[in-house]
Amino acid sequence: MFEILFLGTSASAPSAKRGLSAQIVKHDEYRFLIDCGEGTQRQILQSGVGFKNLTRILLTHGHLDHILGLGGLLSTFLRWEAIEELDIFGGRSALDRVSDLLYGVVLRGNAPPMPLRLNEIKAGLFFEADDFTVSAFSVYHRGPDCLGYLFEGKARRPFLPEKADALGVPFGPERRDLVAGKEIVLADGKHVRPDDVLGPLQKGVKLVVVGDVGKTEDLIEICKDADALVIESTYTEEEAEMARQFSHLTARQAAELAVKAGVKKLILTHISRRYREKDVLKEAQAIFPSSIVARDFDSFQIKREEN
Repeated sequence: MFEILFLGTSASAPSAKRGLSAQIVKHDEYRFLIDCGEGTQRQILQSGVGFKNLTRILLTHGHLDHILGLGGLLSTFLRWEAIEELDIFGGRSALDRVSDLLYGVVLRGNAPPMPLRLNEIKAGLFFEADDFTVSAFSVYHRGPDCLGYLFEGKARRPFLPEKADALGVPFGPERRDLVAGKEIVLADGKHVRPDDVLGPLQKGVKLVVVGDVGKTEDLIEICKDADALVIESTYTEEEAEMARQFSHLTARQAAELAVKAGVKKLILTHISRRYREKDVLKEAQAIFPSSIVARDFDSFQIKREEN
């Protein structure tokens, strides 16, 4: 299961109710901050999630409404020393701009308060844990090195407790060994194999997070069968030409991608101040009924079994 918390859902400039782009994706003890618009640190505090374990920041691109909050965040860490290390991931052009901001403006010759690493990534897998992976993929937007992110649980065979009970498998390390694929021997000498207590292989949960993007044709395969797709919806169809000009999407285009890719849930963000939320939602739901417009501090659990 993944959980996504929206900290900022406005496009380009904040509004009275929406901050600039930032989301946290959580899985067990892991936390990933995706983008860090101006004011993100206050949103983190107001949400109650705090800074603990927030050691990985993923940047979709280097536009200011997605990175300016990094300056304030590092400034706070200079005083609080709230985390032990910080890894920032992104394309080369985004990291160059972040380097100017952090080292040229915030630090100005001082050492960062923790190991600070700017990690250039390209399309492909760049993070792997025991039960999930994070990959980057290229998206089309203004400027080079724009990225989206795929969070994917690893395929697994579910443990069937009723079968284990029937075979007399005790609670404890024996069941853990079976889940790990090891055969065990019970106290009475009976052998129990993993196949005896594990169900068929199931795909892991799939969450796709797209930042700013101007076209969707090349995203269908990466989004295919996703349990949730998070993507921008800066415009509505009445201003489709402006969306094309600035390499953004309309709500209709985002919804059409959701249909073509067969996703389960569509969550729209990066909402322009020029629109009412209900108008964005109406346009998307006319094409894809399982559409949601995220608000600041909305949190969604992404679970495959819910679908």
